[in-house]
Amino acid sequence: MSAAGLAPDAFERIVFFTGAGLSAEAGLPTYRGSGGVWHEYDWERYACQAAFDEAPDRVWDFHDLRREAMGSVEPTRAHEIIATVQAAKPNTVVVTQNIDGLHQRAGAKGVIELHGSVWRVRCACPTSIQENHELPLASRTCPDCGAWRRPDIIWFGDALKREPVEAAVLAISNADLLISIGTSGVVYPAAELPRLAQQAGAVLVEINPEATPVSDWFDIHLREGASSALARLWP
Repeated sequence: MSAAGLAPDAFERIVFFTGAGLSAEAGLPTYRGSGGVWHEYDWERYACQAAFDEAPDRVWDFHDLRREAMGSVEPTRAHEIIATVQAAKPNTVVVTQNIDGLHQRAGAKGVIELHGSVWRVRCACPTSIQENHELPLASRTCPDCGAWRRPDIIWFGDALKREPVEAAVLAISNADLLISIGTSGVVYPAAELPRLAQQAGAVLVEINPEATPVSDWFDIHLREGASSALARLWP
């Protein structure tokens, strides 16, 4: 199948599965690619629970910089097209590995965030998850329990939360069209989720300038940026 033969408006259960490459067009670096975050910063010092336990202020300094960077950019045309498609087709689901909130800022609804959001914080309190857009975070400790707050994101070594994974599995297993955008195909277990759509008989489209380890699962490959590719699919 070729992109020219694809009529995306003929599908009713579309899933957009997005990764860091989507937000790269907004000016945010990816994590593992050339110039990526983990080439400049050692995740063992800034992005795992052990690092946070050892030096929470150091970890928060890093995440305040990331929050500032993410808050300084705007959603791209690709983010806007995804939100527009969802508005026209309410069964459309956005599943993302991104933590930057750009899908929501573009107008997408019910975004399934596999790796959490940098715009939420939590602590040891049972109901502690709170949305927080302060730059920098005003209080790094909880006023109720006194424990350190941490970003509500999945760090290295953290298990994915059950609720978003179950929601993603349900949506992807029922998709008739899955469009993967800017994912590296190396971050598990998220990387294997598109296989569920393939097994269910969906059409799979990969939008990525380069091939990935899971490219063979996809029926159509668009080797270009997200905005230009989506603009061709939905002119």
